[in-house]
Amino acid sequence: MEQRSGLRERKKNAMWGRLKSTALQMFEERGYENVSVAEIAAAAEVSKATVFNYFPAKEDLVIGGMKHHIEDPARVVRERARGKTPHAALRDRYLHLLEHRAPQTGLSDKPLFLQVQRLISVTPALMVSAMEYRRRSGALLADVLMEEGHPKLTSRLVSSQLLHTQYVLVEANVHLILEGRPVYEVSSMAFSAAEHAFGLLENGIGDVMRRDTEPPASDAAFTRDGCAVGYEPGRAEAEAVLERFAAESGDEVIRALSDPGRA
Repeated sequence: MEQRSGLRERKKNAMWGRLKSTALQMFEERGYENVSVAEIAAAAEVSKATVFNYFPAKEDLVIGGMKHHIEDPARVVRERARGKTPHAALRDRYLHLLEHRAPQTGLSDKPLFLQVQRLISVTPALMVSAMEYRRRSGALLADVLMEEGHPKLTSRLVSSQLLHTQYVLVEANVHLILEGRPVYEVSSMAFSAAEHAFGLLENGIGDVMRRDTEPPASDAAFTRDGCAVGYEPGRAEAEAVLERFAAESGDEVIRALSDPGRA
């Protein structure tokens, strides 16, 4: 019975890998938005239903693995030892993952990992989904802190700062790997970056980067509140739409609307 179960599991893993590699290859060649699940199924010689049995949504073929780590920060903080801060718990966990070159730290040069990272970097829909996973992870961590009796605002601030620090570190690692840097070289840099980043969180940034020189002159193109001088909300967008319509049709009425001087 155990042998059958093992064989069944190996077959499932093989099918999972086959579908994922087929999809990633097609996405890279044609673009994520230009490939349907039906086309992936046909290329893998399975039914569309089979694809959805392994990957509930199309995006799961690329970033489904992220779902398995959404609860990780909340769990690590919830299970931390007595006297340990959320900062120390997540710092130690991140450093531990770096030591093992875990993919979620960005330290991987495996073809599948690189394909996924390249696709995310050029596909807005996948970027949005990845950001949503991060938002949910942060919300779960904040909930744990609030359950311990900490104020809502403080919990959300601590959660946001800790997790965003990790995301910046991971993105830096991924960027270097995609540049072609060897993993062992990036790993050394990653440890230094992590110590620096978590050190800033622990000690505060209040006095960091204090200006020692006179500031440059204010940009005359912007007002004190940061708005461009002469900017009228919606005007530029409306004019762009009218110009596009005027260029695509010969309708004199539209041309007149886009250029009132002609009326």
